[in-house]
Amino acid sequence: MKKTNKKDLEGLTQLGAAYKGKKAKASRKLETFPNKSKGRKYIVRLETDEFTCLCPATGQPDFATIKISYIPRDKIVESKSLKLYLWSFRNEGCFHEHLTNIILDDLVKALDPIWCKVEGNFNVRGGIGIKVEAQEGSPDANEI
Repeated sequence: MKKTNKKDLEGLTQLGAAYKGKKAKASRKLETFPNKSKGRKYIVRLETDEFTCLCPATGQPDFATIKISYIPRDKIVESKSLKLYLWSFRNEGCFHEHLTNIILDDLVKALDPIWCKVEGNFNVRGGIGIKVEAQEGSPDANEI
């Protein structure tokens, strides 16, 4: 397998920004780098329990664990840009069902993966917890 080289870093503006004197800012830009294992099907899983957004009606904070799983085709999401992307929802009001699907749509647009699934497990508020799962494609056993 080919290793990461300097060309793979082209276009990555958020990774290492602190070393270049830039402050990290929330951003809706998902950056990617090339998948070097195109002949092999594998699953990438990313998870954070630090996701926050706002209730669109009350403005109260909502907290969630977001899990992302995908089978890459040509591109892989760069994790720092994903962190800043998720951070961009912090002060936005959005229903959990819409939010989970927005994240999925944006990942599919950026990655064109073989399969992608986003799970939003929102903390209990008002006595009810909400878990939303949205996916694009199918993780056929023949695909991985």
